[in-house]
Amino acid sequence: MQPAVSSTRARILGIESSCDETAAAVVRGGVEVLSNVIASQVRTHARYGGVVPELASREHLQNIVPVVRAALEQAGCTLRDLDAIAVTEGPGLAGALLVGVMYAKALAFALGKPLIAVNHLEGHIHAVLLEARKQEQALPQPTLALVVSGGHTHLYLTQEIEGSWRYKNIGRTVDDAAGEAFDKVAKLLGLGYPGGPWIDWLAQHGDPRAVAFGPINVKQKVYRAAQEQSPRFLFSFSGLKTAVLRYVQSHAMAERTEARRRALAGVPNAKPQDALALCDAETLGLIASFQRAVVDDLARKTFAAAESFAIASIVVSGGVAANRELRQRFFAEGKMSALPVAFPSLTLSTDNAAMIAAAAWPKLVAGEFANELLSAVPSLALG
Repeated sequence: MQPAVSSTRARILGIESSCDETAAAVVRGGVEVLSNVIASQVRTHARYGGVVPELASREHLQNIVPVVRAALEQAGCTLRDLDAIAVTEGPGLAGALLVGVMYAKALAFALGKPLIAVNHLEGHIHAVLLEARKQEQALPQPTLALVVSGGHTHLYLTQEIEGSWRYKNIGRTVDDAAGEAFDKVAKLLGLGYPGGPWIDWLAQHGDPRAVAFGPINVKQKVYRAAQEQSPRFLFSFSGLKTAVLRYVQSHAMAERTEARRRALAGVPNAKPQDALALCDAETLGLIASFQRAVVDDLARKTFAAAESFAIASIVVSGGVAANRELRQRFFAEGKMSALPVAFPSLTLSTDNAAMIAAAAWPKLVAGEFANELLSAVPSLALG
C-alpha cells in the first residue's frame, strides 16, 4: 500500500474507454479540470446505428496514445508531474475497457505512480459533484443520483462518510436503458445516431400529446427477478420502444421512414436540423410523445424514490442528462418539492475522463489503490 496523498495540488490523469469514446483528462485536487480530451467514434458507428464492440476496441487502440498526449499538453504537464493514474475498470465493453486498463497499468508501473480503479457509474456521479465542489456549492446529503445513459438507467442513494463515498442501488432498468431506447427509436424512424440528440431537437417541433403512451409499469414477474428492489423504482423501456414500432406499422409510416433514411444518408455529416423538413406532423408528434413518456417515467420514479428515502438533493448524470426536456422537468419538479437538483455541464454529461479523475480523488487521499492484477470488469456493479 502506497502512502495516502492529502495535497490539494495533486494531479490525476484519468483514462476512460468503456464504450465508444477514448478520453483522457488531468484534474487537480479533484476539482480543477486542467484538460479534458475526447476522441469520439460516432462517425465510425453511425452507419450501423449502434456501437460495434470490435470496431470500438480498434479505435481505442489507435486513439489512446495521442489522446493522453493531448491531455498532458493541454494541462501543461508531463507524465512525471502526475501524482496518480486513474482508469475506468467497468462496466462497459470488455475489449474497450481492456485498452484503457492495460495502458493505465503500463503507465503506472513505468512511472512508479499509484493506480486507481474507478467504476464508470461512480464517475458519472462525480461529474456533478466535481462542478458542485468547484462552485463551493455542496449538495445537501443524502443525495439521490440518477445515472441515465445509453447503457445505464440506475438510481443510487449517495452519501459521503468520512471522506469516502458510499452508494446503494435502489433502482435500475430491467431491459433497455433510456439512452438505448432513444437510439433504437431514432433508428426505427430513419434518424441519425446517436439518437438522443436527434429526438431531443425534433421533439420541440412536435405535439407531446399526439400519441397517448400510458405510464410505464414493470411486470410483476420481472420485479421478482429483481429481488429486493421495489418495482416502484425499476425502469423498463422495451415496451415503449415496441409501442412506437406498432404505431409506425399501424399508421403506414414505413415508406416515409425509409424515404427519410435515404435522404439523410445523402447529406454529409447530417444533423438533426436536416431532418426537420423530412418529418411530417405525425412523425414529429410521435417523437415528442415518445420523449415525453421517457421523461415522465424518469421523473415520476426518481422523485417518488426521493420522497420514500427522505432525500435532501438529486443529481442527474449520464448522456441522457443533456436532454433539454429532462432538465426542464427535473428543475421544475425540484423547485415544487423544495429539492435541489443538479446536472453536470453538457461537456461532462457524456462519457469523459475528467469525471474518472474526479471520482479517483477521494480514493487517492484515502490510499485506495489498485494492484497489478487489475483487469476490466464489463459487468461491474456499483453499490
